Amino acid sequence: MFGFLRSLLAGGRVGGPAAVAAVAEFQRFERELQQDFFALAARSGKPRGLRWMSCEWPQELLIVVDQESQLISAFSSVNIGFEAIAGGDMEDVPAVSTIRDGSAVFHYRDGGWGSAGRVIFNMPPARAAEHLIAEAEVLFLRAADQSSAPRRGPS
Repeated sequence: MFGFLRSLLAGGRVGGPAAVAAVAEFQRFERELQQDFFALAARSGKPRGLRWMSCEWPQELLIVVDQESQLISAFSSVNIGFEAIAGGDMEDVPAVSTIRDGSAVFHYRDGGWGSAGRVIFNMPPARAAEHLIAEAEVLFLRAADQSSAPRRGPS
């Protein structure tokens, strides 16, 4: 944990050509990756009783490499809107309409980025990375820009 925080505070180091290529590829295909994420997450049936309605992408993005497995992962901040599925357990729950924030998770494998549609709710990218990866090295950090509105994703 402390290694991750030291790396984050120090601005991280970019390790090797594969890491540089991974960061560049994520940035180049970020919009498509976001669309794929939303489609997969919306089909997942999670959270149970809720339908994914919207996903906004604030600018915060963290790309790290797991020091043990060498897996490169990206954590992107998200704001997700849901609605209750008619007849489901969540239909009469007032909190359903509350926008949920969290971090979308992506992995770089076999020369390409992908996602299983996993979101870590209630955690910004740095906390989500720390939660999932014991020893991570920061490859890239884009802080949230407070002056601009989040980008809207597929709805």
